[in-house]
Amino acid sequence: MANVTPASTGASPEKELGIDTITDEALEQMRAHLTVTDKDFEVARIEEKTRRHDVMAHVHAFGAVAPAAAGIVHLGATSCFVTDNTELLLAREAMDLICKKVAEVIANLFAFALRWKSEPTLAYTHLQAAQLITVGKRAAQ
Repeated sequence: MANVTPASTGASPEKELGIDTITDEALEQMRAHLTVTDKDFEVARIEEKTRRHDVMAHVHAFGAVAPAAAGIVHLGATSCFVTDNTELLLAREAMDLICKKVAEVIANLFAFALRWKSEPTLAYTHLQAAQLITVGKRAAQ
């Protein structure tokens, strides 16, 4: 499931700027279909096979459930407008997922370095033993 808003398509701000092709009916139909269902994704998947274009497949699938908005969903936008913003959202979601895990790794490495801060070992340079160092310092580097 995903959410679409008239503002995310640019339609509401464009109407406010006076673009007459954006009707209240189109905006209402868009608002009525804010949640994209699994069925909608299936329609988009079929459209993509026909059109061979991921973004236009979703534009046409959304136009099928909001016919008054079909002509304005992609008005004034390129596919990069959609995909670039999507990639930013995906990157943010990915960061939300990995930040906690990275923090846990750092905390575990810190604890390991403290635990072994006095344990001597050999440092290496160019795959050869060099001078003494501690396991903790080596882990911290």
